[in-house]
Amino acid sequence: MIANDSSSSATSRADALRVDLLDSGRLAPLARAYLQGEQRDLLTPLRYLEAGKLPALPSFSPGTAPDRRALAAGLATANASYGHPRAAELARKLADPNTAVVVTGQQPGLLGGPLYALSKMVAAARWAAALEAAGQPAVAVFWVATEDHDYDEVASATLLTRGGPKTFTLDANPSPLMPVGMVALGEGVERVLREMGEAMPGDRYAAWLETLGHWYRPLARIGEAFCRLAVHLLGERAPLVLDSMLPEVKQAQRPWLRRLVEDRAALDQGFAAAYQSVEAAGFKPQVGFEVGESPLMLLAGWERRRILWHGEDAFSLRGATDDSPRPVSELLEAIEGNPSVVTPGVLARPAMQDAILGTTLQVLGPAELSYMAQVAPVYRQLGIAAPHAVLRPQTVVLEAHQKSHLEELDLTLEDLLGDRATLDQQLAAREGDFIAPVVEQVAALVDSLEAPVLKVDANLESPLEKTRDQVVRALENFGKRVAAAVARSNQVQHQRIDALWDAVRPGGKLQERVVSSAHFQGKYGPRGVADAFWEQMDLDPRYLQGILLGASTEEGEG
Repeated sequence: MIANDSSSSATSRADALRVDLLDSGRLAPLARAYLQGEQRDLLTPLRYLEAGKLPALPSFSPGTAPDRRALAAGLATANASYGHPRAAELARKLADPNTAVVVTGQQPGLLGGPLYALSKMVAAARWAAALEAAGQPAVAVFWVATEDHDYDEVASATLLTRGGPKTFTLDANPSPLMPVGMVALGEGVERVLREMGEAMPGDRYAAWLETLGHWYRPLARIGEAFCRLAVHLLGERAPLVLDSMLPEVKQAQRPWLRRLVEDRAALDQGFAAAYQSVEAAGFKPQVGFEVGESPLMLLAGWERRRILWHGEDAFSLRGATDDSPRPVSELLEAIEGNPSVVTPGVLARPAMQDAILGTTLQVLGPAELSYMAQVAPVYRQLGIAAPHAVLRPQTVVLEAHQKSHLEELDLTLEDLLGDRATLDQQLAAREGDFIAPVVEQVAALVDSLEAPVLKVDANLESPLEKTRDQVVRALENFGKRVAAAVARSNQVQHQRIDALWDAVRPGGKLQERVVSSAHFQGKYGPRGVADAFWEQMDLDPRYLQGILLGASTEEGEG
């Protein structure tokens, strides 16, 4: 299987399960531009990877390639503790400077986070496999952003229950600014698993929830549970899982964290210029920026706060009780003595990651790809060898019966991504559209008034046009209500469309952004779901693609 090739299973899928993201306009504007070969200069020195191509190793200046041996040893130990069956083998590869590294990552969401976290892991591993097939040793790494402190973003999981999408949430976090990797799941996790079992009855799902309960315990930390589950979901195909708070990671980052402080003035100018360049190109910058705002955070006590620069030699912490300026030398001493207390923010994390891993390829989501133009100044200023970047595949999981219902209704995946009223109109039209002809007739009758009315008073032209528009609009709105009524009149059809809509667009959002990565395993087993993603997912990011779960995966593990 080579990069951007579908497997035989994927090739045989009907076009009805693919949506062209460029043609349908369903991509973030800047990500769309990169895919079309536009505005790529904004990414420099990063390089966007063309479809159908494999990335080349980054170019290091003499003596600047990262020494990954200590980091690899730490990852070998950590991944072995997560149960990774290939921990030692992949770590040995990582330690070799000739090995290409494919990186992706995500926050450690509850029960694996949203489905796109799973597709990211598979995509990174598939890219590494494609490089290996071409003769280039490669290893995939999944960067778990445990240093982030957005607890609300990681504290819930959504399942597709018989009654529709249902979200389950941990108890409130008493320390909202604590890095999520340090936060214990708490007693609420037992309630969450119990409520999930009630919402998803059946022995198979109950067995899966029992398995999840081995890692998701009250005293377990969110990051640790996520890492163990990630390995379990993909088994031998799992990337090396990298907890960003791992001591070996922080030790490797130390010189680069120091550079972020020492080069603060130049970086400040670089971030401001990048922000302006994105705006000048006609796009909205993904990440806000203010002069004097550092790309670094400091862990003080149990709170992770943004570092703000003051003049040439001082800094403070945003929102801290004591926000008085302190000497920058204090910050440099902290980095030297305990680098774990200084963490990169969103505009520094990708470059810090690539500095210590010597990354060949970053696999990014649409939002992540959109802000890489604002990250580029770090690579330039610090002289970090920049990797290729590529948009991750986007997916939606469909079960065999749902595919059958799509075919029976003569609908495509794209039909389910549009407006529900439009879909109802489309289905009503099949029954015979008796509203549209009336709209045409009424519009024609009103138009016939134009000549006699204007003969009486030419000033009546505008009121006549407004009257015509109002009449036509009223009939069209009435037509939408008729269409919805027609759609409801067939109860079986209506129920199936509702179920498909809830599966593909739960809560009106794309499935992969809502449904838990650990949901479908309760019905098809971890191996069945992993195999389906591995075999069916095309690496070409131009398409939203259906991943089909059905008879061939029903005998997977429970």
